[in-house]
Amino acid sequence: MRVVTVTEEEGQATEGAAAPRRRPALSPSRASDFKQCPLLYRFRAVDRLPERPGPAQVRGTVVHSVLEQLYALPAAERVPETAHRLLQPTWAKLKELPELAELFAEGAGEEDWLASADELIDGYFSLEDPRRLEPEACELLVEAELPSGVLLRGYIDRLDVAPTGEIRVVDYKTGAAPREIGEAKALFQMKFYALVLWKLRGVVPRQLRLMYLSDRQSLAYQPDEAELTRFERTLDAIWQAVMRAARTGDFRPSKSRLCDYCDHKAFCPEFGGTPPEYPGWPEPDPGIETPLDRVD
Repeated sequence: MRVVTVTEEEGQATEGAAAPRRRPALSPSRASDFKQCPLLYRFRAVDRLPERPGPAQVRGTVVHSVLEQLYALPAAERVPETAHRLLQPTWAKLKELPELAELFAEGAGEEDWLASADELIDGYFSLEDPRRLEPEACELLVEAELPSGVLLRGYIDRLDVAPTGEIRVVDYKTGAAPREIGEAKALFQMKFYALVLWKLRGVVPRQLRLMYLSDRQSLAYQPDEAELTRFERTLDAIWQAVMRAARTGDFRPSKSRLCDYCDHKAFCPEFGGTPPEYPGWPEPDPGIETPLDRVD
């Protein structure tokens, strides 16, 4: 079994060099897409159809970035006032991206939106004091190859390691605490990270912690080896199904109430649409996630 930890920068091409051609991988977001609807997986991972991020999704990305920057500071500086000061410049940099140019037409609603991001930051500080913590890493990109050959890849919001070696995986959620479906999706993501870390370090994380900043609630979960072994078989089965669809292009739609939130109804047969011609299995990596994917 091969395991590797890489930084985000190592996964990108250096200036003037060609982008690395990385083998296909399975990420938590893409695995969740395929479970929800194979055609959605195809639209996102194969066709790469554009999606317009909404204010809530972008707000999550901004808050995640603020918390990452906060932990890069000396412990004494990790106070609410510092985090709030980081918000405006973080947003100013992010909104230069072309896909966000029309998020707030002529600034309409932007002030209230920033105020809601400030509230999420306050929600974070109500849950813990970052001055008392020294994470091993924030926004950590990890990879692990399973014995079956499936390459897993994901980003961890924060990794805490105790002096005794016990591991805690922390994930910030900027939406409301979920109902049953949302909670299952969140735990799927956290088990994914736990499995990768177990393969990478030989230690099952002691705790998986979900922090819901809006509701100011934390959910903690303790996985074990037997559970992660079963979860590994689940990921193997998902990837085998992805590969079968990849060979034929037969990514079938799965209609559900989640379709109400899909950007791609115009291309979906369930809503009278026609998918683009199947372009074949993509290169480079169809498992890659963007910061917008990782916020919730």
